[in-house]
Amino acid sequence: MNTIIVTTDYSPIAENAVAYAAAMAKYYNARLLLFNAFKLSVPASNTLLPSSSITALEKENNDRLRAAAERVAAEYGIIAGHETAYAFVEDNIKALVEKHNAALVIMGMAPESREQDIFGNTTTAAIGKLDFPVLAVPAGAVFRGLDKVLLACDVLHDSPLQVLSGIKEKIGDLCPVVEVFYVHQDIGKTDTEIRREKTGDITYLYKDVQSDNIVKAIKNEVIASSADLLIMVPGKYGFWSSLVHRSKTRKMASGLTIPLLAVPHPVCVAAG
Repeated sequence: MNTIIVTTDYSPIAENAVAYAAAMAKYYNARLLLFNAFKLSVPASNTLLPSSSITALEKENNDRLRAAAERVAAEYGIIAGHETAYAFVEDNIKALVEKHNAALVIMGMAPESREQDIFGNTTTAAIGKLDFPVLAVPAGAVFRGLDKVLLACDVLHDSPLQVLSGIKEKIGDLCPVVEVFYVHQDIGKTDTEIRREKTGDITYLYKDVQSDNIVKAIKNEVIASSADLLIMVPGKYGFWSSLVHRSKTRKMASGLTIPLLAVPHPVCVAAG
């Protein structure tokens, strides 16, 4: 049985991600693990609290998380565990993934804002730093199964079948219809009609369009295709370049109405 990890800070956006993850775990017969990065409040962190007080706060948080896992397990009829740690989310998730051999990490995604566009948030940071699939779930998203997936690819770098093969190994077949969407910036090249290929039980639709705004083109195709899930491959950039160049994947994550599955190295070759 595969394990799906979902992070929560008990906010409405995080709780929606937990509900999405629980429904997904039930659908794919997976075990769910709720994770919370325990942090002291600002007043508490500025106070020299005795170790006994910190221990009591940690126990209180652990009890709250255990209750949440038990509630989710009962509601969705799944196996649900929990873990908490006193550290930043990204510092612990990698160890958790290795410990439980997790197939996927699910995180809530806050609505798009100017601040997030400049500084990002925990979820976009995870997409940029972590080397395993991260599913960003926007507010209001509900898992009802997947009928169609949109895979946005870089013409020069990505191999769509390699991407999907890597996902299948971890999770299983996602859905019966996959649209492979290429965006190129060659002004002299025109758009191509969708072509179809049938491989096993999956129908692949291939579409190639020209646009000088890749993010906008993908967002438009998300609406036009009525996809249930968007898959992208985040690029890797150095520290200094990351200050002035945000990956298209991370730009997309904060402005979607459907979940975004970011599939990084080594599942496939990274693209911008």
